[in-house]
Amino acid sequence: MSEERITERTDATGNVTERVIERGNPSTVVERRGSGGLVIAFILLIAVALVGFYLVSMNNQETRQTDAISRAADSVGEGARKAGDAADRAADKYTGDNK
Repeated sequence: MSEERITERTDATGNVTERVIERGNPSTVVERRGSGGLVIAFILLIAVALVGFYLVSMNNQETRQTDAISRAADSVGEGARKAGDAADRAADKYTGDNK
């Protein structure tokens, strides 16, 4: 049987307030924690950065698309103005009404 040591502490009235029993050689437990938490944090950081980059890129793409649509609408408007001017000139020639 292993060695056993009992330590008791009593208060002033004789009641046992603490009792410690030590048996044999104490075991030492060494906990080794991996770096899994750091790896997960790093992966999350990269994921957040990628999502942010994607959202910024999408916003830039929408801005470029809006600009392209605006330029196309301006071109259509300019073409309509030129067609209207040409129609006015043709009508003026036909009626002989020069401005």
